[in-house]
Amino acid sequence: MASALVLLLLFWLAKNAQVEGFAYFMNIALIGVTLGAVYALVALGYTLVYGILELINFAHGDVFMMGGMISATMIISVFNLGAHNSTFSVVAAVAVSLLVAMAGCGLLNATIERIAYRPLRHAPRLAPLITAIGMSFVLEDIAILWKHPSYVQTPSVLPHGNVFSISGVTYTWEKLIVVLITIPVLLALVWLVQRTRQGKAMRATAQDREAAAMMGINVNRTISFTFALAGALAGAGGLLYALYFNEIRYDTGYKLGLIAFTAAVLGGIGNLPGAVLGALVIGFIQAFNEGLTWHSPGSDWTESIVFSILILILVFRPSGLLGEQTPEGG
Repeated sequence: MASALVLLLLFWLAKNAQVEGFAYFMNIALIGVTLGAVYALVALGYTLVYGILELINFAHGDVFMMGGMISATMIISVFNLGAHNSTFSVVAAVAVSLLVAMAGCGLLNATIERIAYRPLRHAPRLAPLITAIGMSFVLEDIAILWKHPSYVQTPSVLPHGNVFSISGVTYTWEKLIVVLITIPVLLALVWLVQRTRQGKAMRATAQDREAAAMMGINVNRTISFTFALAGALAGAGGLLYALYFNEIRYDTGYKLGLIAFTAAVLGGIGNLPGAVLGALVIGFIQAFNEGLTWHSPGSDWTESIVFSILILILVFRPSGLLGEQTPEGG
């Protein structure tokens, strides 16, 4: 059945490429890459926390939203950016906003872990799950008090010129900048987890917390660091979202967080490369569904398609596309 669905999907993509034209099809695919880059930053936060605590932090999407709010505040109120700022001032403002958003969301996520999750670490799994949902609503209410329920609009400060245009296939600077910010962040994360002492402590804690503690690893500090790292990734995602879409609202993180969670499950939750792969797949699905016209369900069906994929993955392949099983117990 899975093979038949894949073949049907490939036929639909090929037919759309024929009907729409190859250039239009590739332009839509490039939009999918950009969406996938944003989703990947949020999905990695889900998979980091799940890998070490087996906790689905449903407040993570709202931490991402707070990162967008912080970024919008920095861009509008602190740097007062507009459409006619110099390239240097835009680069400097975006760089500082990125650092502030990552630091602020990292601290916020670590604080949530310390206050809301750590006291429930030995409670039944339902307790921290409900607490995570509660924290999600708390963060949304804080955002409403801070920025009100309406959308916070950010100025279009990213350049919109073409990076290249080949046979009708164009790639614009605002899409490239999103990818250029995302890739170094992802590479730094892989290096940190695979090569550093703190990364080894994270992997040891994820495998067996009690054994890690006996080996002298400070488990509480390692878990707090993991939450801070996940929050920093969400902060980076919030900045990119605010810059690319030019708006963010208190409930933005709810929907995008669920999409990113689906991406993490699709790739294999607890698996870092899997989270990136799942995010790119979801990005392509959204872009193709909303951009292609030949027998496409249309944008109204995007969320239904994404969450149907989540249900199918949980039923037929709960380990995800890369098939890595997360450890039980601990």
